[in-house]
Amino acid sequence: MPSFRAPRGTRDLLPPERTAFVRLERIAAELAARYGFRPIETPLFEQTGVFERGVGEATDVVEKELFRLAPRSGEGETWALRPEPTAGLVRAYVQHGMQTWPQPVRLTTTGPMFRYDRPQAGRYRQFWQFDVEVFGDPGPAVDAELIELAFRFYAEAGLNPPDAYVNSIGDEACRPAYVEALAAFYRARIHRLPALERQRLERNPLRLLDSKEPAMVELNADAPTITDRLCAECAAHFGEVRAHLDALGIRYVVDARLVRGLDYYVRTAWEFFPVGARGTQSALGGGGRYDGLVERLGGRPTPGIGFGIGLDRVVLALEAQGADSVTEPVPLAVVVGAEPGATAARLRIATELRAGGLSVRADLAQRKLGRQLEAAVREGARFAVIVGDELADGLVQLRDLGAASQKPVPLADLPALLRRKATVA
Repeated sequence: MPSFRAPRGTRDLLPPERTAFVRLERIAAELAARYGFRPIETPLFEQTGVFERGVGEATDVVEKELFRLAPRSGEGETWALRPEPTAGLVRAYVQHGMQTWPQPVRLTTTGPMFRYDRPQAGRYRQFWQFDVEVFGDPGPAVDAELIELAFRFYAEAGLNPPDAYVNSIGDEACRPAYVEALAAFYRARIHRLPALERQRLERNPLRLLDSKEPAMVELNADAPTITDRLCAECAAHFGEVRAHLDALGIRYVVDARLVRGLDYYVRTAWEFFPVGARGTQSALGGGGRYDGLVERLGGRPTPGIGFGIGLDRVVLALEAQGADSVTEPVPLAVVVGAEPGATAARLRIATELRAGGLSVRADLAQRKLGRQLEAAVREGARFAVIVGDELADGLVQLRDLGAASQKPVPLADLPALLRRKATVA
């Protein structure tokens, strides 16, 4: 038994799984660039107040799931690992004066997030998200654009079109009256509320709608909804979002009880699930509008909207539908040698081929040629470049590992020949 293991709730991404993540990260970066988003990186940890003020103290994320870092004696600040990217990106937007940039500002990031959550299938304490944020656009067209962008990401990743649920959760004009009606509903049924939900009822009744407690899920089925209590502006905004989605041919369901688990959301909110698999642990991603968050973190009033897509969940969903989420890179060719002592020549030739843009591995092991060729076949390489006595005449043997045939090739012609062959399926 090994003495040390990865911390509970985390795991090592071994080469096959890490390769799947790299593929999704590449798709995310290329897609975000096509949609006009600019890459940004923020620290993995922030001042705790960024999350307490931004995400909301009465949320599960802050109450139960925040990884707080213990400061050294005398340190005046406290920090926490980022549980989600939006609050940190808003902090960066304010700190670096991005409000003076041409608006809207479109930012994207992909990386690890951390939540001290109970480990479950598909739910890790360190997980990866693809995130996009737009600052300075009040919508509603951009709301629909981001939902369509998420659908395109899933499609390019090879995932079947997910179920999309959308809602409007109102704003400061209409939500207070709804929250009061919701609180009255829960107070009339106080005996059915778990202890934690009774505490939240006094601080933020809206959070109860997001509860995963079985008793609350049953109770919330009868709770009042905000959809028919929206003010004229919110209703008009939501109507236009739906009209844009319809025009784009996006399939979605209006879920009048959908709220997001973070305090900063207003108006449009959405979530994605694998088809027919809606549940507490199966969400593929989600997002929404947060028009007051920039102001809450010290900036001028600025509309904002964004989404996060869980790469861990996407990999699991691809595997569940039978899709190949992992395409491990294999070399086009392996440089081998009949003479055990010719490792320097093998390494030099492989280096020159790599400099020409080819994927090549040099077999530098001191073993028989047959063993080297067997290893190249197991690795999935298409060709073996055999370095032997002919090298003195400027020649190598190029072996087609699939056809088991080979021929001498001038070393000077080898890069161009391999490039041509690489383009042939």
